[in-house]
Amino acid sequence: MPTILVMTGGGIGAALRYNLGHFLAQYNIGYWPIGTLCANILGGLCMGILMAFLMRGDMQADGPMENYRLLIGVGLLGGFTTFSAFSLEMALMLERGAWLDALFYALASVILSLCALLAGMGATRWIL
Repeated sequence: MPTILVMTGGGIGAALRYNLGHFLAQYNIGYWPIGTLCANILGGLCMGILMAFLMRGDMQADGPMENYRLLIGVGLLGGFTTFSAFSLEMALMLERGAWLDALFYALASVILSLCALLAGMGATRWIL
């Protein structure tokens, strides 16, 4: 059942992300990715609302709150933007006072993901 919840939410989130980007494309200025920016900001806001709501309830591994977390947090918001999960993890580090860990995590996430993307593109272009 958890996989079905994540898949269902993920499909809905991906469709929402696609449609948001398609709608906002008419407002793009040059190459500025306004759709991605808005999805990331909106996803972060929604993740914050969801987590505040879920933390008020009983977070048992098999309880109803866990189903909401899987459907909406992991699935829908994960399909809409993985930046929402990144933002949540950063916020939790900051709340714990782990400022250096949060800074390292942010830098590592952005820089290593970019490097991995460039490496993948380069390797594929070299092979093809």
